[in-house]
Amino acid sequence: MAYLDHRPVTPAEALDELLAGNERFVAGTRIHPHQDAEHRAVVAAAQRPFAVVFGCSDSRLAAEIIFDRGLGDLFVVRTAGHIVGAEVTASIEYGVVVLGAPLVVVLGHDSCGAIQATRAVRDGGRLPGRNLGAIVERVTPSVEAAEARRITGDAEVAGVHIGRTVDLVTRPGTALADAVAGGRCDVVGMFYRLADGKVTVTATAATGGGDHRPGE
Repeated sequence: MAYLDHRPVTPAEALDELLAGNERFVAGTRIHPHQDAEHRAVVAAAQRPFAVVFGCSDSRLAAEIIFDRGLGDLFVVRTAGHIVGAEVTASIEYGVVVLGAPLVVVLGHDSCGAIQATRAVRDGGRLPGRNLGAIVERVTPSVEAAEARRITGDAEVAGVHIGRTVDLVTRPGTALADAVAGGRCDVVGMFYRLADGKVTVTATAATGGGDHRPGE
């Protein structure tokens, strides 16, 4: 199976592959790899994704498109505002521990509705939906951390939230933290700009996620 034999096997190789795909997406030169009928048949028998992408549920943030990848390449987990819960943690760990992905990406973006809703509530606004409080509750610590550092721009607040999410999924005692410590996996935060489609690495587990913002 060439798909399994030639996949990126190190965190650096996996990151390079994702960034190269995003460059193609931005430039309009996508090659649409692993999207043909033959490859579909191969991955029906086994999957071996080279990256776990944990991103926001925003409809403009489809990982396989913005990284120019195909079937079996990415193990994708998505929640509004990339908020972390037990199911998310278990899903990410499955991608790393069981499927062997050497890279985890936390993917955030500008104009994030979850962040905007959280900031609106903190300014006295009301939630538009009955159950959205669960999202606001999880995003609030990131907004508070940004406020403590006098960070006010939505994009910069999103960067803080990405960094905090990296910290959450790699907290001590988790299987992911053990994989990072053992050199089997790396975790990076990425910020996606909706207008031009470009991703920027903004945080890593090694440096501590909460210390980074888009553009720094």
